[in-house]
Amino acid sequence: MPLFIPPDYFRELRREEIFPDSSRPLEIELGCGDGSFFLAMASHHPERDYLGLERMLGRVEKTLKKIASAGLKNAKIMRLESAYSTGWLLPTASVSRLHLICPDPWPKKKHAARRLVNQREFLDGLARILLPGTGEFLLKTDDAVYFEDAQASMAARPEFERLDWPENAFFYPTTDFESHWLAMGRSIHRARWRRL
Repeated sequence: MPLFIPPDYFRELRREEIFPDSSRPLEIELGCGDGSFFLAMASHHPERDYLGLERMLGRVEKTLKKIASAGLKNAKIMRLESAYSTGWLLPTASVSRLHLICPDPWPKKKHAARRLVNQREFLDGLARILLPGTGEFLLKTDDAVYFEDAQASMAARPEFERLDWPENAFFYPTTDFESHWLAMGRSIHRARWRRL
């Protein structure tokens, strides 16, 4: 079943509860929108498992149809909020890559604390769920202030090191939001960190 419903929302999941073969790399996309990114990744990398998180019901339903239509066995979606899922629900030391692409920038200064990259719950959870030594956090955003906040937040965390991310370094499809912003002439900022 491509819709993943946690057996219990108030305890940490076990890796095999999401996908049964816990030896396969697990990648997470937060706020997966229409699912275009993580479904392209799942198609391109059948040897990896992909879980998309999205809280909007309409987007979840559309993504479920796309997963079924593509016949993907390595893709699931969970309808839940990102900070809580990262901070408390996802399994410790289980995620090989976590993708955050064009998140809500909360552009007003008074809303800066709502930015995911400024939330301690998210940052602590990110350090907890990424595989030590190899797990990566990949961020893309069109919002320069959000990007500055992310760089500052991650630089203050000794558990992470910044990695280079050259253009076309590896397969990385464009999301619906990213395509929209690029069509409007906006720049996309990107950064990549590894869990030490």
